[in-house]
Amino acid sequence: MGTGPTKRIRVTRRMADGLRTGWVALGTFLALVALSGALVAAFNHSTRVADDLAREDERVLARRYVDRAMRAFVATQKVQLTWDDAMNGAVLRDDVAWSNYYLGQFFWNNFGTDELFLVRPDGSMVHGWREGRTADAAAFAQVRRDVGALLAAAQKDGATFGQPAAMRSLADTVWPVDAHGRPLTRWAARPVLHNGRPAFLAVASIVPDRDYALLRAQPNYVASLRYIDTGTLIQMRQDLLLPQLHFGTERPAVHFNVISLSGIGGGKIGWLGWVAKTPGPKIVRRTAPLLATYILFFLGVMVGGAIIVRRMRRTAQELSASEAQAQHNALHDAMSGLPNRVHYMQKLRSELADCITGRAKGDVFVAYIDIDSFKVVNDTLGHHVGDELVRQVALRLRRMLPTGDFLSRFGGDEFVLMRRAEGGGAAADTFGRQLMQVMREPFVISGNSLEVTCSCGISWGPEQSEDPGELLRRADIALYRAKQRGRSRYRRFTRDMDASVKLRREMEMELRRAITRDELSVAFQPIVGIDSAEIDGFEALLRWNHPERGEIRPGLFVPIAEQAGLMIPLGNWMLRHVFAECRDWPACDVSVNLSPLQIMAGDFLKTIAGIVTETGVDPRRIVLEVTEGIMLDRSDHVVTVLRELNRMGFRIALDDFGIGYSSLSYLRSFQFDRIKIDRSFVQNIEGDMDAHSILCAIVSLGHTLRMKVVAEGVETDVQRRLVQAAGCELVQGHLFWQALPVADARALLYRRTPSEALRMVG
Repeated sequence: MGTGPTKRIRVTRRMADGLRTGWVALGTFLALVALSGALVAAFNHSTRVADDLAREDERVLARRYVDRAMRAFVATQKVQLTWDDAMNGAVLRDDVAWSNYYLGQFFWNNFGTDELFLVRPDGSMVHGWREGRTADAAAFAQVRRDVGALLAAAQKDGATFGQPAAMRSLADTVWPVDAHGRPLTRWAARPVLHNGRPAFLAVASIVPDRDYALLRAQPNYVASLRYIDTGTLIQMRQDLLLPQLHFGTERPAVHFNVISLSGIGGGKIGWLGWVAKTPGPKIVRRTAPLLATYILFFLGVMVGGAIIVRRMRRTAQELSASEAQAQHNALHDAMSGLPNRVHYMQKLRSELADCITGRAKGDVFVAYIDIDSFKVVNDTLGHHVGDELVRQVALRLRRMLPTGDFLSRFGGDEFVLMRRAEGGGAAADTFGRQLMQVMREPFVISGNSLEVTCSCGISWGPEQSEDPGELLRRADIALYRAKQRGRSRYRRFTRDMDASVKLRREMEMELRRAITRDELSVAFQPIVGIDSAEIDGFEALLRWNHPERGEIRPGLFVPIAEQAGLMIPLGNWMLRHVFAECRDWPACDVSVNLSPLQIMAGDFLKTIAGIVTETGVDPRRIVLEVTEGIMLDRSDHVVTVLRELNRMGFRIALDDFGIGYSSLSYLRSFQFDRIKIDRSFVQNIEGDMDAHSILCAIVSLGHTLRMKVVAEGVETDVQRRLVQAAGCELVQGHLFWQALPVADARALLYRRTPSEALRMVG
């Protein structure tokens, strides 16, 4: 009797439980649908916001680019207008010939200025030029109203290059000056539509750079116009990464992103338009799989534990794969995918053991490879190009060498190969020639064709050594010898190479002792005025006369000092010795070379100030010479050091000009006192017209930037006459004097008269 009701109650409960489970499942499903709809709506909204923000960022970048382009347009011309000669020739004397050459022709040839006008402060034209040739008043009439508006803008507060510290009273107005009393350049620039073409129109005042008294009344201005031509737009496309950017007088279609170019007075002269980048669709494409995965995950939870088991199995597989990947990463280089040092040494140890025990025939060859001038590639083209070069070298080595070779990368530009072969030295030569052949063809990276070579050192075991570390060390020694012999070659290890490495280490220790015991010396080579043949100064040159090895060339011991970390103590020794020696000499300049490592040292300024105090030398008599390489580092530290040295009284010369990283940009970034033309140009000047033309161009550039020019390495009278004809003021070379011991240099200053020096030259 009681069994029936109990059974029905159980069935009812199961039905209720099933019904509740169904409602829960339905509710969960509807919640997922609603959540999915909300997520889709949120994604759509976020993509529209992302598109709008991307367009606004593009417009801001484009506007800033145009503003910087106008300021740069004026800044490049400022060096010619901030000049005492310009003040005299174009303002005070109104020298027509001067203005035609240094304004009209110079601006057209050097800055690409299409139209140029010398105007008075009231906006009236003094002279005009179009494409470097004289233009009449009709040409100026087309821009006179715009020039007048820019002149009014330039005379407002804040329209100056630099921050005004005070206002100086002139005959007819007041003029802003900086903290040193130097007049500042007033300027203004705006886009204009000229002859139906967009252009930049700018005005900039002429001010003196040394004789500030020349500024007596409001000076003349130079109004310059340069069209925004196809080349300018191409540069904008490259810099802004907007390949379809173009200019038009009508607003582009709706799907284009645009900025308006406002002319003088606020009116629009045209539009810059481009196809806007829209990250929204990409966001949708990339997030849609995540949304689908999210929905499927919750549906999978409703299905049951089968998915959980499957995920557990998948997790176990992923952990296994992750472990395998970690093991792979521990033995391989991340950039190139090649085996690393640990993996290579394991393989080398195993291969040597097989050869020693007789399980394998032949020798194990180790080739240590280094890319020549890799640092130059990094410094000039960027580290991304250097990284891509490493990857391409690795790929080429794997493709072109036999499959049995084991290639690894130890870091930087260092690769190490291993090959099992028979033949001893002959097999090593074959190996080396193959490696040199691999690097014959240039590498093409980012549009640059790089003709890269490599140096290689080869050793083999167990004939030369049964120890893997020793075998690798000997290959490294052979690599060093290959680089010593001129690079782009291979060398097999020989017993005498160990002796050369030992000699280098001995010289390093002896150089340390020589610095500590004050066993070095300084020679002084006179610098002569080319017209008067009088001694203008000396260059201090470091010498090391070893008690046993004799005279050791700087070209030998200076690289040792650089690699051993001795350049800073060696350079400080040189400064202290020269300052103390030359402190009481008659009036003359003394030049001293600075190492880039000294300049980059954090305590260099404090050190040199201490040496000045210790020796009592007058810094105004010292010319510190720096090489072009240091100017690659445009950090605040280098600029601050050079300016602080200037402030202390030292003058700065740019040494070996023309053979390194010559660029007008760093000649504008720092006012050098003089530039020294490298001897390679002077030595070839007699028979090489290109060398003579380059020499003349460098001298002209130095004179334009108001720098003295020194020619090094003058050894014949013909060279002297040619550098004199080119306009060099100072020369240095064996034709006049070799480097002299300190006693002879001092005696020369006190005893030799200018006429006697002239007889020696003549």
